[in-house]
Amino acid sequence: MTFNGTWKVDRSENYEKFMEQMGVNMVKRKLAAHDNLKITIEQTGENFHVKESSNFRSIEINFTLGVTFEYSLADGTELSGAWNMEGDTLKGVFTRKDNGKQLTTVRIIQGDELVQVRDLNSVAMQV
Repeated sequence: MTFNGTWKVDRSENYEKFMEQMGVNMVKRKLAAHDNLKITIEQTGENFHVKESSNFRSIEINFTLGVTFEYSLADGTELSGAWNMEGDTLKGVFTRKDNGKQLTTVRIIQGDELVQVRDLNSVAMQV
């Protein structure tokens, strides 16, 4: 399965609690809740180019499955980890550099939607 496509985030479940657990302050959480996030994924074999863009931010990430890399989230949180395929699921396991906590992101395509679940300390957010 390839993940090529562009998806607009139209809903987020448990967003506020997850962002609070991430350490994002209330002002940034309120702004980010209305940022019209769009995710574009280009996959060529095991290589990926991901662009996340919104009203307030834009980041681009290149990675190869199974290869550890470092990057920063839009709020400046620095992470190190890798993405892997588990069947039709794209799973990323990352460690925060500032506090050593593990952030897991799972992406799967269901029909014509990209479903993404992020988990930090058993607090999950689904978009």
